[in-house]
Amino acid sequence: MLESDVASDPVAQFASWYADAESAGLPEPNAMILATSSAGGLPTARTVLLKGCTEAGFVFYTNYESRKGRDLRENPRACLLFPWHPIRRQVRVEGQVLRVTREESAAYFNSRPYGSRIGAWASRQSAVVRSRQELDERYAELAARWPEDPPVPDFWGGYRVIPAEVEFWQGQVDRMHDRLRYRRSGEGWVLERLAP
Repeated sequence: MLESDVASDPVAQFASWYADAESAGLPEPNAMILATSSAGGLPTARTVLLKGCTEAGFVFYTNYESRKGRDLRENPRACLLFPWHPIRRQVRVEGQVLRVTREESAAYFNSRPYGSRIGAWASRQSAVVRSRQELDERYAELAARWPEDPPVPDFWGGYRVIPAEVEFWQGQVDRMHDRLRYRRSGEGWVLERLAP
């Protein structure tokens, strides 16, 4: 992977690689590791799904009261990692995190399958539950309450990771991997090669 082979903008380059991951038949190429840390510096990571990527950033949705939501409230920075191992590629994104607009969250929420919308209400994400039965009963209670169109929960919505750095890693033989990093500089990007 040479500097002359990549786009001048990391979002355009990401779109190209994402298309390659889809074409390769990777299961859920939009699955990404989201790493956050608390105000005290305690790190944690989990898999979430990318639901949008534009020049403005990388978007995912979750419960704002979950552990990741609490982390992002205390320390609004995150790292994303797309681990596309079967095609020997990964993309790492670091940046500031902001909530998306309520309208954007509502539009996405209302596009989800009915069961997922009820599930967002039923699960107090990251909270301790006594049993699976408690969870199932809560789901059934909410499905009975809203048999058609549940409203958007006020504790649920989207986040946008605004990239400050985006690294593209391409595996090579003898561990001589290619690592190209885009680093934001003013209104543009600086492209740098990193040692493997």
